[in-house]
Amino acid sequence: MTDTKTALERLREDARHDDPASRPAHVEWRGLLTAGLGLLAFSICLFLVWQTASSLLIIFAGVLFAAFLDAAARTLAPVLPLNRVWRLTLVVLLLAAALTLGFVWGASKLPEQTRLLLKVMDEQVDVVQDHLLSFGVDLLGPDGGRNLATWLFPDHNSLFSHAQMILGGASSFLVNALVILFLGLLFAFDPAGHRDSLLLLVKPSYRPRARGVLNEMGLVLRLWFMGQVVRIVLMTLCTWVALYLVGLPGPFVLGLQAGLSNFVPYLGPLVAAVPIALVAMPFGVSVLAWAVIIYTIIQSVEGYVIGPLIQRQAVEIPPAWTLVTIVLLGALFGVMGLALAMPLVAIGRTAVLRFYVEDFLGDEVNATARDGP
Repeated sequence: MTDTKTALERLREDARHDDPASRPAHVEWRGLLTAGLGLLAFSICLFLVWQTASSLLIIFAGVLFAAFLDAAARTLAPVLPLNRVWRLTLVVLLLAAALTLGFVWGASKLPEQTRLLLKVMDEQVDVVQDHLLSFGVDLLGPDGGRNLATWLFPDHNSLFSHAQMILGGASSFLVNALVILFLGLLFAFDPAGHRDSLLLLVKPSYRPRARGVLNEMGLVLRLWFMGQVVRIVLMTLCTWVALYLVGLPGPFVLGLQAGLSNFVPYLGPLVAAVPIALVAMPFGVSVLAWAVIIYTIIQSVEGYVIGPLIQRQAVEIPPAWTLVTIVLLGALFGVMGLALAMPLVAIGRTAVLRFYVEDFLGDEVNATARDGP
């Protein structure tokens, strides 16, 4: 009886301690202050991220380029048993040589093909506009007969200001490209050093876990980027050959834009189909049908067979969430947001699974962090 009474008294005492009304006032205020400061810090971080989003995207593009270089160097390891730095140097030299040769070849071929394609598309836009006008639909507005150059520069008196705008945009693009290039090189040649310097911000007892998650993010980026390169090359070659056999002008440019469009899932291939259809229209309905059907078949095989086989280890996200992310990032950050949406989703998924689902919620996910460099 005494033991039972003692147990009941202990329960009542615990209940009194758990009662918020019985807690000291300074404990209540301390909890509220901690929560308020945490919310304020989170809000400040969100504000800073929003204000520096463009710069952060450029930095992330540098990280992505470093992941590509690292993946290429790792691929050469079984063939060239050299030090990682030498393999990475060889990759950089080969990439520079390939870009130089491509630029030299493209400088003599691409402008002519591009001008031809723009002329054909401009004419077909007028044809489409005329057909739509017969149904009372004015697609291009009252000045629908203008050519593409007039669309770009509607006011000839302000041509100089447009030229300044174009030069400014080109210089900004070159600066961003150089920043991405040098960041990628720096990150690629010393990934462990940059990773460990970032881990200094983490509590020492949690650093091994954070290191493992960062290593897994690096692996995801490598797999995703190498998969994208393979998909772009395959799509470019297949579309190039197919459109060449169909007889369309500028098949390489059309194939290249079709391949690069795969960088933006779902929306990119749809946009890439428009130039192909416009270029095929002057050659008749049969050529247009063949071009569209062949492109659809190639895109379907690539999207539903080759793509999942290549990317199955990198990104496993439902298509709806992927499309939502692409639309949101594109609307918020423009072209950079569109181009970097998928890798951001990939590493974001990894971070959520490891830090939130596993560590915070205590749930288990069937994936483990991989070792990095």
